[in-house]
Amino acid sequence: MKIHWLWYVLGTVIFWGAYIPTIHSGQLGFITQESAQKGPMRAFMFVGVAYFLMAIIVPGVLIFGLKQEPAVFPMKGMTWSTLAGVLGALGALGVILALTSGGKPYTVPPLVFAGAPVMSVVVGMMLHPPKSMPSWPFYAGIVLAAAGVSLILRFKPA
Repeated sequence: MKIHWLWYVLGTVIFWGAYIPTIHSGQLGFITQESAQKGPMRAFMFVGVAYFLMAIIVPGVLIFGLKQEPAVFPMKGMTWSTLAGVLGALGALGVILALTSGGKPYTVPPLVFAGAPVMSVVVGMMLHPPKSMPSWPFYAGIVLAAAGVSLILRFKPA
């Protein structure tokens, strides 16, 4: 049974949307009677543990155990995928550092999740140039994303 791609998009929206509030809770979870200090790097370390479990073990079982894909690893694919992983980890670290530097779990996500799609499209267009330049509604969308995040931040919970 083939699952429609929009279901995966919905899952990603849910998972990434829940990421910042849960990592903030993780940082706070490292506060103990012995240490009143939040644990941003310890929380990030456990994000890494989760990545190991989800991004190494699961694909390993699917590729090597269930043979869902060939176990062939060309250098080009490994290089770009590793770069993507580094960028993702740096983004996660940026979120963690934003939260420990005064950002709140209801102010950081609107900025990240409004800005990241715009950046993603720009980088995507650089790596895979479109046949023609975008029309004005594309640029209007960028302005609307900025207006949307401005409204969210202006009227955020007190």
